[in-house]
Amino acid sequence: MLAIDRDSFEQEVLQSSEPVVVEFWGEQCSVCVAMMPEVEDLAKSFEGRVKFCKIPIAGSRRLCIELKIMTVPVFLFYKNGELVDRVANQDLSVENIRAKAESLLK
Repeated sequence: MLAIDRDSFEQEVLQSSEPVVVEFWGEQCSVCVAMMPEVEDLAKSFEGRVKFCKIPIAGSRRLCIELKIMTVPVFLFYKNGELVDRVANQDLSVENIRAKAESLLK
């Protein structure tokens, strides 16, 4: 997974030629930390087809407000620079993230 911040968001996500999954996470978030190994494995399985990025919410407040990130973790799915889906709260599972990432390839 590529670690990005608000300064590299436009280049790495909005201007990307490949679909992108962006995880907003926090160091103090136990769910984020617990999911990290599975999400990193998922990112490896999509290598070369879908870019996976992660952004810590610390230091990204303005971007979080713009994207309406109210809780973490949140996964945003981009295709051709456009936000097409998100996974959070009750929908949060590695299987659901995998399915949404697969749908970016269609």
